[in-house]
Amino acid sequence: MAPSAPDLLVMHAVRLLGYADTDRIAARFYLDRAEVEEHLEDARASGWVDRSSFGGRSGWFLTPGGKVENERRLAAELDGTGRRDDVRRAYDNFLILNGRLLQAVTDWQTRPVAGDPLAANDHQDLRWDRRTLAILSEIGVGLGPLATGLAGVLTRFDGYDARFALALEEVQHGDHR
Repeated sequence: MAPSAPDLLVMHAVRLLGYADTDRIAARFYLDRAEVEEHLEDARASGWVDRSSFGGRSGWFLTPGGKVENERRLAAELDGTGRRDDVRRAYDNFLILNGRLLQAVTDWQTRPVAGDPLAANDHQDLRWDRRTLAILSEIGVGLGPLATGLAGVLTRFDGYDARFALALEEVQHGDHR
């Protein structure tokens, strides 16, 4: 298992989160906040990230050049493992789960009713919700081996299944967000 460089993880966290403050970026890969701030400022000096305020909060985002640089560095890191084919196979298997996940998430957020096929799910139809949660649980079972295999290639892949399981558990305990 190859560990990822912290500066790469910082840029990748910004990519994954889209727009986030320093604390969320640090939390994504369990990095030290001060070190993350340093890497963000270095990346800003290189033109790869920038910071702005929107909707009353301040956050970091990748610039177009940062997206290119992040992709380049991720590809170089993966090539350095010599296991690109293993990651490709895992990705192909993930795509099957992802199609089911997208439908299940749509079903969680919407509940078609007469006259409105995209009505918001008010979570009053327990049968609908239980079916959707059962599908999400099946997806979680399939995600485990994929995440474990990927984490064996690069440490940055570790934890996807755990975050999914935690989110599913929160939903099962009544957090319908």
